[in-house]
Amino acid sequence: MALQDIVEQTVTGLGYELVEIERSAGGLLRVTIDLPWQPGSEQFVTVEDCEKVTRQLQFALEVEGAEYKRLEVSSPGIDRPLRTVQDFERFAGELVDITLKAPIGPAAGAQVPANRKKFRGKLERAADAGWQIVWSEEPPPKPGQKVSRKKAPAPLQALGFTLDELKEARLAPIVDFKGRNRPVEGTGS
Repeated sequence: MALQDIVEQTVTGLGYELVEIERSAGGLLRVTIDLPWQPGSEQFVTVEDCEKVTRQLQFALEVEGAEYKRLEVSSPGIDRPLRTVQDFERFAGELVDITLKAPIGPAAGAQVPANRKKFRGKLERAADAGWQIVWSEEPPPKPGQKVSRKKAPAPLQALGFTLDELKEARLAPIVDFKGRNRPVEGTGS
């Protein structure tokens, strides 16, 4: 049985969702799990969940004779990858970072440079049953900075895409410092 199948059967059999499997140099096998999505309730993977999956995976991998030296089981973290339609439905309305396989063409609009592949914005369902990301080029105000109510906000931009056009999509990592939600610097566009 293939490693992917062994891990997927074990993880789903325990009631978890397999997010990602990664093999690294030195025999490291990294497995990322999440709790299945149920609309209206947001649950998080705990250390006990990871321990439970680790014990069961060690047993299953030994029985199947799979080669690995170290096993890590973890939660997806604050920059969770989005891969399936269900992931996109679950995180619609959230701030995401996307990377396109190919840069957008000049026909997409004069406001976006033609060679741009990375975008950060709010994930939304598009009218054509696809997806879109909506953002503003105006930087967010710094903490404590006064913003004039008379100043017109920068126009919102939108880019429609299909899952086939994506190289990568992740939740934008948001860190809450003293009640102020701020994106982690250095990621995104």
